[in-house]
Formats: sequence, structure tokens, C-alpha cells
Amino acid sequence: MDFKLELVAVPVSDVDRAKAFYTEKAGFIADHDHTVSEEVRFVQCTPPGSACSIAFGLGISQQPPGSVQGLQLTVADADAAHAELAGRGVEVSEVQELPWGRFVFFSDPDGNGWAVQEIPPRG
Repeated sequence: MDFKLELVAVPVSDVDRAKAFYTEKAGFIADHDHTVSEEVRFVQCTPPGSACSIAFGLGISQQPPGSVQGLQLTVADADAAHAELAGRGVEVSEVQELPWGRFVFFSDPDGNGWAVQEIPPRG
């Protein structure tokens, strides 16, 4: 039996601001934006090439905005990821060289933290 992680809730304080950040700056694809009621709005966005999406909105998470840390994306080239994110207006760290990969880091407007990892060649 496969257990596939396909959706992670990200708590935000302003749904429209978060949607603009993730789609316009981070380059995620907007999959859904549905207002179910006055208390529930569901927005789903997916990083390009990813099988896992994020969801945010009203009534989606009980966690405080900005409390999710350690979300991680993987890329083939950390320098290219840095250039793309910075070029889109994301405040992104410089590329950091670590024994387990090359990384850049960024946060959304609420402070939810992301790592972008270039995995070193295996074997």
C-alpha cells in the first residue's frame, strides 16, 4: 500500500496576500480557490513539478499564521532556484553549502519557512 503525502496546510493571516505571494512570487500553480461559506475558503497551490500541494485559507488550519517551519522543496540547481526566486521578488538567502546539499531559504509574508535543497549526487 502506498501512502502519498499530497497536501500540507500552511496557516496564513491574509489569504489574498498569501495567494499572490505563492503564485506571483514563488511561482506555484493555483489549483483551487473556493469559498465554501463565510467561515471557509480553500486555496490550493502546487510548486511546479511537485506531487504535493499546500492549502491555506479561512477555516483551514488552527495553527497560528507563520508557525510552519521546515517546508522543503528540492531542485536540480540551487543557484538557478535562487536566481528565479530573487528575480520574482522573493527575499531569499544566499546559497548555503552543507554536507547534505546546497540550500536557499525563504519565508512567506507570515513567516512560514521554506528550504530549497539541491541534493548532492548519490553514490
